[in-house]
Amino acid sequence: MKRLAVYFLPLLLLVSFFACNNEKKEELVEEKRIFEGFHPLMDKIVRSKKGVFRGLELNAKIADIKTTETVQPVEAEKDRLYFEYVADSTTTYSIDYTIHNDSLEEINVQINCTDLELSSYLFCDLKDYYANKLPNPIEDQGAVVYNCYEGQRKPFVVTLSDNSTPSKGIINMAVSYTHLTLPTNREV
Repeated sequence: MKRLAVYFLPLLLLVSFFACNNEKKEELVEEKRIFEGFHPLMDKIVRSKKGVFRGLELNAKIADIKTTETVQPVEAEKDRLYFEYVADSTTTYSIDYTIHNDSLEEINVQINCTDLELSSYLFCDLKDYYANKLPNPIEDQGAVVYNCYEGQRKPFVVTLSDNSTPSKGIINMAVSYTHLTLPTNREV
């Protein structure tokens, strides 16, 4: 019995030593930020500097939208895809894509936040981001409108508005083609 204890006791100490020292050291791997200098939620919501939103341009195909989004649509109709996301414990957002003949015509985003300070911060970040991306923002009735008439693409606008209440932050963004009405030669 003593012989068994002599062999068993060192073995037990050896096993317990390795069990205690076998801690897995978790390395903090920082994800590469897409939007340096902006709130980290911009990386989740806007996702890409390419395109007008999430790497998409107006006129994108339905397949491109489905590839871009990481979840299945909550609602899917012939001319509409609707997605909902939880960004963190205080922030949710939805994206509503309007499609016509397999071509993206409009994007509507609503960001809801229970933290009013964070909501205000995100709104300012969105304004700054689109002010640097698109020319000549115009403030109109509480909304910021960015008109894009440059290049070969069809003219479009990005509209940002802060529709927050005293208890909830609500940011709305719409991206759509402009439907310009050109003046006629008739005199009025």
